[in-house]
Amino acid sequence: MGTPASHGERILARLPRAGCVFADEGRWWWIVPSGSDIGVAWPSSAPYVAGDPSWTRARPGARAAPGPRLIHGPDGDSPYTAPIPLYFLVCRLAGVPPRWSPAP
Repeated sequence: MGTPASHGERILARLPRAGCVFADEGRWWWIVPSGSDIGVAWPSSAPYVAGDPSWTRARPGARAAPGPRLIHGPDGDSPYTAPIPLYFLVCRLAGVPPRWSPAP
């Protein structure tokens, strides 16, 4: 899920533990577990992108293409950032109340 780059350092400093974080020119991309969009409404300024992050894998024989680069390795054994603390921080910085539903 992506956050504006201007919020990246603030979020990282407030998380109890972060997983892999990638950055491009305008966004920080937080690796969260699959399904972290179920039952929650991520703010529109923080898109949740599902699928294979193919830009994270090196391509044999290819020159390094501009794109997201790893800027923070995981603080533990997991590459994921816990989605609930991240969600609350992102909502607070976006100025929107958290919204979730018990059913997907």
